[in-house]
Amino acid sequence: MALQEDLNTFMAGVRTQLPAEVLAPVERFYAELDKPDRFPYLLHIGERAPMFTLPDATGKIVSTEALLAKGPLVISFYRGAWCPFCNLELRALQTALPEILALGATLIAISPEKPDYAMPLIERESLAFPVLSDLGNKVARSFGLVYTLEGEARRISLDTFGTDLPKFNGDDSWELPVPATFVLERNGKARLVFFDPEFRNRVDPALILSTLRDLQQACV
Repeated sequence: MALQEDLNTFMAGVRTQLPAEVLAPVERFYAELDKPDRFPYLLHIGERAPMFTLPDATGKIVSTEALLAKGPLVISFYRGAWCPFCNLELRALQTALPEILALGATLIAISPEKPDYAMPLIERESLAFPVLSDLGNKVARSFGLVYTLEGEARRISLDTFGTDLPKFNGDDSWELPVPATFVLERNGKARLVFFDPEFRNRVDPALILSTLRDLQQACV
């Protein structure tokens, strides 16, 4: 089953368990995020990505400059270990990891969560790629991905789902990155950009692999 089918199946189960008055305000909030020009600083295909360094769950510093020196780089921004849609995506990326590595690329995942919350996720999902902590969403902001969870959507997120972002992220901003995936060429330019403010939609790993194969062919 493709990743998006898994995500849709999960959401169908959620709809059977939660009343419309809970889901409707959340869906209205994310529909507002999908308006044109809502994310004017989003990194686009062909643009050079900002370089950065971030710590992984063990405190080791990971540098995009060093990773790109080895080959293409796949960057997955996710909301946090509390997000079941993110967990499904990370699980799918882990399944695709051997092929990603075989194509000469590196995979990293980034969230604004503190490392304390990343380590249980890594262990639970048996993730074999770096999971980095972007405290304050500084890197996500440089990619043009950041929004603030507000109003009824914030209240429902906290009261109904127990998503205490200040606790998880270590600040009171209630900021999150739109889940997004970038494939960077060795020169740092974006070859693939998947960005959708509807957080239940994620890139299929097959598209990532297809992009990496195209890059490999171009280098032959």
